[in-house]
Amino acid sequence: MKNKYDANRLLLRKNCLITGCGKGLGQATLIAFAAAGASTIYANDIVEGSIEETAEKLRREYGTRIITMYFNVADIGACKDVIVRIKKDIGYIDVLVNNAGVMKDALIGSVSPELIRWQYGVNVFGSMELLQLATKLMLKRRSGSIINLSSIVGLTGNPGQLVYSSTKGAIISMTKTAAKELAPHNIRVNAIAPGMIDTDMMRSVGEKHLKIHLEHIPMGRLGYPEEIADVAVFLASDMSTYLTGQVIAVDGCVLV
Repeated sequence: MKNKYDANRLLLRKNCLITGCGKGLGQATLIAFAAAGASTIYANDIVEGSIEETAEKLRREYGTRIITMYFNVADIGACKDVIVRIKKDIGYIDVLVNNAGVMKDALIGSVSPELIRWQYGVNVFGSMELLQLATKLMLKRRSGSIINLSSIVGLTGNPGQLVYSSTKGAIISMTKTAAKELAPHNIRVNAIAPGMIDTDMMRSVGEKHLKIHLEHIPMGRLGYPEEIADVAVFLASDMSTYLTGQVIAVDGCVLV
């Protein structure tokens, strides 16, 4: 499993927690972090067993210590248990990647309270809880990087995505506020706003809608999960030590 990060090992000795690693952007980020030399990666997903094959390959290839953890980030108690475990295990954390997310489209007239609670529970409340908990460990060392996954629809909105786009907008506001509050403690908080990325979630819209989306991308193609992971590695590394409070759109020039 050769990887472009091998030469630089940008995350050498970093201990990281990444959520939503079972597939898509989270899986790509897990692979990139291991290749970049991360020491220990706590890899989360809600689907039991979904990370094991990837984790085993990465352990063999890079010698990375990968701890798989299966829980719903919307479960506040489970989030607390995980941070307690990390504290007992290694005592601190260098990087948190809040990647876990869910999406289900609905026009305004079809939005239900259950849909709101579900998407906000995972996309916003879970991310906020883990941000708070990870911060407690980072404050003791006066260092850390928190990376929140937003979306370009959190910046632009999108018909049929009232709930989803608002959760991603909330992530942006959370990122900026946390960055201002934590900057004096040398803890950086940034967000990545992916555009249309080639994942199962994106392809679930169907080929007809996918073709329409592609017409609005100046680069003429979907992005790759690895291209989001590239940015996450940069933000997690010491190459971005003066960068905080930023929302980086990785979208093939959609927003320009």
